[in-house]
Amino acid sequence: MHYEPIKHSIDRFISSSAFLKKLFFKALDIYLLRTWHIHKALKHFFADKKSALKVFDAGAGFGQYSWYISKKNKKAEIVGLDISQSHVDKANDFFKKINNDKVSFVQGDLTEFRQNNSFDLIISVDVMEHILEDQKVFNNFYQSLKEGGVLLVSTPSDQGGSDVHDHDADTSFIDEHVRDGYNKDDITEKLKIAGFNKVEVKYTYGKAGQISWRFLMKYPVSMVNKSKILTIILPFYLLIIVIPCLILNYTDLVTKHKKGTGLIVNAYK
Repeated sequence: MHYEPIKHSIDRFISSSAFLKKLFFKALDIYLLRTWHIHKALKHFFADKKSALKVFDAGAGFGQYSWYISKKNKKAEIVGLDISQSHVDKANDFFKKINNDKVSFVQGDLTEFRQNNSFDLIISVDVMEHILEDQKVFNNFYQSLKEGGVLLVSTPSDQGGSDVHDHDADTSFIDEHVRDGYNKDDITEKLKIAGFNKVEVKYTYGKAGQISWRFLMKYPVSMVNKSKILTIILPFYLLIIVIPCLILNYTDLVTKHKKGTGLIVNAYK
């Protein structure tokens, strides 16, 4: 499934104005289940952190999480990194338009980027499944955090997080993934090898979340890839299913999952 071209097309459209980009970010906050889980984790973090912070948005993409964090802590200094120069340029342009000089973005590779003892918080959302040399990245995260700093990771689990099943074990829903997902023990071990002294891993996307993901993400992306005609009917499809799916999202958020297709990881230095 070709997901990156869709992301770039969306980015070109929303970057035409700061208003459109804010509207898009607000829509993502409501629409995507992973943002619900990330926001919940960040609320716990910011409850104990009232002072100015330095934050690293690792694999920033559109910059929506940097925007969210900048609203929650107006004193925060945020550095975002993305491998796409296009994403970086558009994100910098957006924050310039809204007169926020505390947020900046750079182009780079997470396997090489390191700023020793610099950040209070590192956030990495749906990035690690795209990186083959993940141990290098975890090592860099650890070295880049200050003592007492926190790493927050959202990533697919190995229980179908990339929508891989036995009959198509070599094909993930998103072609750009280099792994189908992380095992809880595997990612814990890698983070401890990097030096983290405490690692907490929780499942997300239980049964309710998986149903919502199919209707809100998998089927719409499949429709866009398949036919322009199906793209035309997409808004009507979304109007029908969005409310039931948001209820499923909330159910997933407040449920403690014994298993799930996503992981939320907190690692402490």
